[in-house]
Amino acid sequence: MATYKLNINKKMYEVEAEPDTPLLWVIRDKVGLKGTKFGCGAAHCGVCTILFNGFPIKSCTLAVAAVTPEIEITTIESTDFKNLKVVQDAWTKVQAPQCGYCQSGQILTAVSLLNQNPTPSDADINTAMTAVLCRCGTYPRIKKAIKTASQELNA
Repeated sequence: MATYKLNINKKMYEVEAEPDTPLLWVIRDKVGLKGTKFGCGAAHCGVCTILFNGFPIKSCTLAVAAVTPEIEITTIESTDFKNLKVVQDAWTKVQAPQCGYCQSGQILTAVSLLNQNPTPSDADINTAMTAVLCRCGTYPRIKKAIKTASQELNA
């Protein structure tokens, strides 16, 4: 076991874990933030997506030993990340989720997209969002939520 300092949602956490423990399990089991979900465990589905210095990464295959305290990790539980609230409100407004399991990964990916490109085209949205799979097929509502958030941000 080793001790790691993690900057999650602008709060420092000190945790003990084996160096090869996936960051997903450290976030869920050691820190207690349950919004990041387990999907495939092989970085294929994107359900475990978090933001790593503002960019989406899949936390199920990233070893905790690869994370330093300087790296800002953002999970769906964040209350202070640029545009997260706007995207969450758009998700609710258009009723984007069906079962909701993939939504934390979807929302964080959308937030990263809008932070980089506040007026994404349909192609931009399609490209960014292919990283997170939705078994329910709510892609049209997800795209509508992203467009709604974009309109809010650019009003």
